[in-house]
Amino acid sequence: MSRVESIFQEFIDSIQTAVNVDEFERVATRLTQQLGFQRFAYLRLTGDTPTLISSYPKSWTSRYFQLGYQQLDPVVRRARVEHALFSWGGGGSAPVGNREQRRFFDEAATFGIRSGVTVPIRGGFGRMAAFTLATDDRDVHLERLVADWKGLVQLAGVYFHSHVSSKLGVPSTDKRSGSELTQRERQCLAWTAQGKTVADIAVLVQIAPRTVVFHLENARRKLGAASIAQCVAEALRRGLLS
Repeated sequence: MSRVESIFQEFIDSIQTAVNVDEFERVATRLTQQLGFQRFAYLRLTGDTPTLISSYPKSWTSRYFQLGYQQLDPVVRRARVEHALFSWGGGGSAPVGNREQRRFFDEAATFGIRSGVTVPIRGGFGRMAAFTLATDDRDVHLERLVADWKGLVQLAGVYFHSHVSSKLGVPSTDKRSGSELTQRERQCLAWTAQGKTVADIAVLVQIAPRTVVFHLENARRKLGAASIAQCVAEALRRGLLS
């Protein structure tokens, strides 16, 4: 088993047993450190009610919500419109946003939040969530970390969201049901969950690559997911791939 697979398997095993905020925080903190970051934050916004699980300093998170920074935060604003993981901050990055937003980043840096990567998780009716790994290391090679861990972080973010939604009573992003997955759709998702590419799955299932994509997209639509990674996490959470 490769290091990536080992880290991800440990995360999946641990998150299955997490049942409260403290346990979810411990699981995500362990993953964060294994991937070379220092802190994590899971933020879910539903209307005016935010849900936060994080290892950020409490002094920062209290100030963040007291001043309504979730409306200003350039990372959250970007997560509302992006679909894929993105990086932010870093020594080589140009200043982001207007003067107020740049001042926000400067203030966050004083609390040890200088750069990071964020997984956007989109939902219906304006709901959204974001799973972020952050660091204060000025010398960190963010591009290298993203290249090494992008797929794992993307999948870990949607897994974390799905389990928090299920176990802590937070409504999931979009749980429209009524359309059962076909056997072929479950096959393709199951292989995807094991890290196989479309080309790999085509060989394993003995169908054309475009047919694999067709089945994955059908499954994504049926489960109301914004991405294939989120679709896999939701299918696993519902026990559809067991």
